[in-house]
Amino acid sequence: MRSCAIVPTYDGERSVGDVIRSLQATWSAPGSILVVDDGSRDATARVAREAGAIVVAHPSNRGKGAALRTGLARALEAGFDVAVTVDADGQHPASEAARLLDPEIDPEALVLGIRDLVRAGAPKPNQTSNRISNFFLSTFAGQRLADTQCGLRRYPIAATLDLDARDDGYAFEAEVILRAIAAGMPVVELPIRVFYPPERDRITHFDSVRDPMRIIGRVVKTLAATGGMRHAAPSRGRTGPGGAVPGSA
Repeated sequence: MRSCAIVPTYDGERSVGDVIRSLQATWSAPGSILVVDDGSRDATARVAREAGAIVVAHPSNRGKGAALRTGLARALEAGFDVAVTVDADGQHPASEAARLLDPEIDPEALVLGIRDLVRAGAPKPNQTSNRISNFFLSTFAGQRLADTQCGLRRYPIAATLDLDARDDGYAFEAEVILRAIAAGMPVVELPIRVFYPPERDRITHFDSVRDPMRIIGRVVKTLAATGGMRHAAPSRGRTGPGGAVPGSA
């Protein structure tokens, strides 16, 4: 299983270099850390290259979903089988990203990092928007999904691109879950640790009111595209250091 790390970022010069350097302990081979600079207005691309990443740049800001599709397509061209996606703000420790490469997990599975947002001290609006997203996706998927917004994931690259998830924004991450379930792709949930810096140091482009509404809208469109999840297959939970994942079989 040949793996790479994909880091989508927008105006991330303050943190992206440290994120790349921390990932190099796991992805040390040249070309295995890919940064998608989504139209940044600062020195993100330069900082990322100097830290050792391959950088693909969008000329203008298109959204996280578009950045992830670009990264997955480039990773497929480079011959990688799976990609671990890592947020550029330092929220995801490199050691947790490495855990998603567990060889016991089906290489064709979509692996979702599952956060304990309360324990991690996530902002209250983030906790609320995640609960809303989890409720809607779990209801429509017909199975409990513990964390539908975490950006730390492992994607089987070719199979994920074949799902044809279309959203350009944050809703891509919800859409791809529903399309994966509808297509019968195994979905594995793995508890992870995350780090939220003090509020004054946080960098986020997620709008806790606007973006959840966009996610719900994309869910409705996805249900229409997938025939209402008629072909849904059960997910496969995992047990991690924090115990059984909610909703695990």
